[in-house]
Amino acid sequence: MISFNYENDFELNNEEQLSRWISSVIVSEGCTEDEINYVFCDDEYLHKLNVEFLNHDTLTDIISFDYSMGKTLQGDIFISVERVEDNAKDFEVEFMEELQRVLVHGILHYCGYKDKTEEEAKLMRSKENFYLAELAAV
Repeated sequence: MISFNYENDFELNNEEQLSRWISSVIVSEGCTEDEINYVFCDDEYLHKLNVEFLNHDTLTDIISFDYSMGKTLQGDIFISVERVEDNAKDFEVEFMEELQRVLVHGILHYCGYKDKTEEEAKLMRSKENFYLAELAAV
């Protein structure tokens, strides 16, 4: 089950569509969906989590806590709406496109993809683009 939670004024207007899309990504990657919670927040909220749990004193757009067991995906994905807005401007893309990229990015990590090396990041970006195109076709 995919749920969307809000710690700020932001709210998605297409939760059902995004939930179906994320579920289809999970199935396409050969995984099983369990409880996945997206939490939308602001920079301050996510910065506190970053410092407290990851010992990183930086702003970020996404932090995911992966509780998956093998191919059964479960976890909490925190997204700073402020960071996504700023990144969308920096990358010269629409806010929703950047948000959708971040949504699928978190799930792809749960599916086992990494992005620490240049090669891993290239594969991750390729997967993101593939699934973003699938969403656009829906």
